[in-house]
Amino acid sequence: MAQQEDVFKKIVSHAKEYGFVFQSSEIYDGLAAVYDYGQNGVELKNNIKRYWWDAMTLLNENIVGIDSAIFMHPTIWKASGHVDAFNDPLIDNRDSKKRYRADVLIEEELAKFDAKIEKEIAKARKRFGDAFDEQQFRTTNARVIEIAEKRDALHARFAKAMNDNNLEELRQIIIDQEIVCPISGTRNWTDVRQFNLMFRTEMGSTADGSMTVYLRPETAQGIFVNYLNVQKTGRMRIPFGIAQIGKAFRNEIVARQFIFRMREFEQMEMQFFVRPGSELQWFQKWKETRLRWHKALGLGDAKYRFHDHDKLAHYANAATDIEFEMPFGFKEVEGIHSRTNFDLSQHEKFSGKKIQYFDPELNESYTPYVIETSIGVDRMFLSVLCSSYEEQALENGETRVVLHLPAPLAPTKCAVMPLVRKDGLPEKAREIVNDLKFDFATHYDEKDSIGKRYRRQDAIGTPFCITVDHQTLEDNTVTLRERDSMQQSRVNIADLHKLIHDRVSINSLLRKLS
Repeated sequence: MAQQEDVFKKIVSHAKEYGFVFQSSEIYDGLAAVYDYGQNGVELKNNIKRYWWDAMTLLNENIVGIDSAIFMHPTIWKASGHVDAFNDPLIDNRDSKKRYRADVLIEEELAKFDAKIEKEIAKARKRFGDAFDEQQFRTTNARVIEIAEKRDALHARFAKAMNDNNLEELRQIIIDQEIVCPISGTRNWTDVRQFNLMFRTEMGSTADGSMTVYLRPETAQGIFVNYLNVQKTGRMRIPFGIAQIGKAFRNEIVARQFIFRMREFEQMEMQFFVRPGSELQWFQKWKETRLRWHKALGLGDAKYRFHDHDKLAHYANAATDIEFEMPFGFKEVEGIHSRTNFDLSQHEKFSGKKIQYFDPELNESYTPYVIETSIGVDRMFLSVLCSSYEEQALENGETRVVLHLPAPLAPTKCAVMPLVRKDGLPEKAREIVNDLKFDFATHYDEKDSIGKRYRRQDAIGTPFCITVDHQTLEDNTVTLRERDSMQQSRVNIADLHKLIHDRVSINSLLRKLS
């Protein structure tokens, strides 16, 4: 685990050094849990958003997009339950004066049991080799069974406390498990209290004429309050979906792990409206569809898993997370929820407006049920970055740092390099850049030795490097170097466009899905 933590520190450092992510307001000593995306980071982030948006709106005729405002009428958050129930259970350590989420402390304790089991399995696999049967080992090994029983007992107790909203029991679990503060190492805990996560501000020009408004804690409500507008103007027939990408804000007290948990973040959400009674079939379909979207990136199928919720929100009848294996364990990157008709019913009740759908096939009106898919752009960015980072030992004894980014997501698709800065090579390289730049993010690089230039492009994840040399002036061929294999081939300049396009186009990902 310590080794993985060291790798994560290197990834965070790499993200800054190569223009992916900066601490917000860094020259003023920064703002906690707020980050800025640099010149390479914003391109990677935009490519992730484009992949999601096109997968939703191009591949599905019945899904359209909107962009709703961040400021919304405050009654919306009363209707949605956020004013009364958007809370985290927090606990303080009296010695370190640090505050933690009680549920996260317990989840980390559960993860320790899982790690112990995996350690036993790893030892057994090493001992028995190809003859090892993991499933049999899990069900027959006394040590593994003992650990699993303790884990399951803790899990059952934790799930009940969360579902009952029993704050005293959450604290008692922390005491009984002898969970210590990571800073002070003591178990001197306060009671668990609820803390509302919404940022609030005033709207209006005078104190008397202002009203309290909130920075939206999720983008979903902007979709729900526009349901009627989209359905009528788009003449949408159920089932149909509304997609949105936008900023959300949560006053996270326990914000940590770089960009994994931030106070200002971006969401990609799609709300899919269906007939009541069909929601669980659609829930299953969207689970499969969304996992396929993730796996198409080629980051490693084994890095993903579903995690069903122990505690369902009061409005949901099914919920699962797609978790990705980060350097600090499996963590949620996307949630799929069956929200029933809660949101539309609440807005109908609080607004006094009829929000129903007349189904011509059934010849009746009803409030649609909703399947939600919600993915954090920043968490997706982090999962791509973490799984792509490698310190690779080369045959000549050197080491290179390379980002094996999926080519369609890479900030720069190709770099064009004159071998030397004379003899007409820079001019020829510029010609190639000017031809490719209309279709691909193309970088011109002439500084330092060719080897250093390759390393620089490897570090930002550029899939292809194109080297212009003296032979280019004779026969119009260039050296095309591939990032991951470092293999070089001689290709005609006229063939560059097709060779690159086949690898770096977002369409290459979309075709895997359709």
